Amino acid sequence: MAGVIRFTVIVLLLSLPGIAAAQDEAAPVFEVGNDLTIAALLEREIEGSAITIGQTLEPGFNYNQYIASYISEGNTIYGLLTVPFGEVPEGGFKAIVFNHGYIPPSAYRTTERYVAYVDALARSGFVVFKIDMRGHGNSEGEPMGSYYSPAYTIDAISALKSLQTLDFVDPEGIGMWGHSMAGNLVLRAMLIEPEIKAGVIWAGAVYSYDDLVKYAISDPSFARREDSPGTGRRREIFEAHGRPNTAEPYWEAVSLTENIAYLESPLQIHHSVDDDVVSTGYSIDLIAVLEENEKFYEFYQYEGGGHNIASPYFEEAMRRTIAFFQVHL
Repeated sequence: MAGVIRFTVIVLLLSLPGIAAAQDEAAPVFEVGNDLTIAALLEREIEGSAITIGQTLEPGFNYNQYIASYISEGNTIYGLLTVPFGEVPEGGFKAIVFNHGYIPPSAYRTTERYVAYVDALARSGFVVFKIDMRGHGNSEGEPMGSYYSPAYTIDAISALKSLQTLDFVDPEGIGMWGHSMAGNLVLRAMLIEPEIKAGVIWAGAVYSYDDLVKYAISDPSFARREDSPGTGRRREIFEAHGRPNTAEPYWEAVSLTENIAYLESPLQIHHSVDDDVVSTGYSIDLIAVLEENEKFYEFYQYEGGGHNIASPYFEEAMRRTIAFFQVHL
């Protein structure tokens, strides 16, 4: 492939049994923002629904495409669903819930953005469900962002549970892919839902919330908008608990890295050193925690490609992504 890698670190370690069960036996309950804590999410029952095919689109190279919908917390959530041509393999197709990064909800369109990403995964024989988070496209509900609300995490897990109802999908072979903002979403979902058999994150952000203070996010489309999703919720949480600081009980309770013991499935991480939106420091800090806690992961860092890990690095990153899902789903 044409991609050039500055350095590659691959660590494959198994999760230690019994750690998660010992954590947070008496987790505190917070009046504001408690629903974002890992303890509260672990107690929550997230359900899926039947998937409804609403529109048949032009097929891809070796797969059919549909606009499909499911129900998440009472909201009808839409998305792009791809299904490989041909006979269903024994046990069903492996599947991927595809989670988009931050796009202003008013600009979001189901069949735009991430076209090459979905195509590469679909061509490789996966069922892919690129979901439109609530409030995006035709999806019902209020857009909330990922960092200060569990709403998108719930939508993603509901999508997985909904895929499990399809007779052509292997219910025990579903993974998650996420970019940028959805890196936070994918890791949070993996901490609370063991049915996610593998996760892949490209250019992800915010795992400890201390890292958000340290690195920030340089996305002009987000930073300039006071009406960005989650702004009101962020203000409410800051007023109740102060700015992110893991030394404080609330920020420890919502931190993904402080609760990493709950991670059971393998995780693959990709990031470009020239990413001018999300610092590669987010990923480097995360893998330090994964290694310290002996978690199963792979990490790839690229010399170029920017926030989207664009060509010529895209091809190598996608090849590795596909291989990882093929092995672990």
